[in-house]
Amino acid sequence: MDRDSHSEDTLSTMVLENIKNKLIHAFRATGESREDPQESGSTDRPVSLGRSFQANEELRRAQIDGAITWLRSELLEMRSQDLQLAQTLLGLNTEIQRLRRESFGGVEVEGDDQQ
Repeated sequence: MDRDSHSEDTLSTMVLENIKNKLIHAFRATGESREDPQESGSTDRPVSLGRSFQANEELRRAQIDGAITWLRSELLEMRSQDLQLAQTLLGLNTEIQRLRRESFGGVEVEGDDQQ
């Protein structure tokens, strides 16, 4: 089970990194098309505009990193809840089997899984 969890962690990390890269690329492409000096007719951008663009880019990256961090924490919480639910279901199954055995006086019940 530990190996499965490690595989899930690796897969989750890869998926989140892929989403992060796509978002960064999308924001970068959007920002570049809005700030493209060739389309605006000038080849020299004022320094303040360059700084503004850089600040916006850093803000976007920070927002993306924050969203990814939130997604990661939500996925970890979901995994924890999934494991708790699995343990509860296994415990209930064991208890149901015990009660069946008791109610039939130890006689094997058809369809009863002996594990």
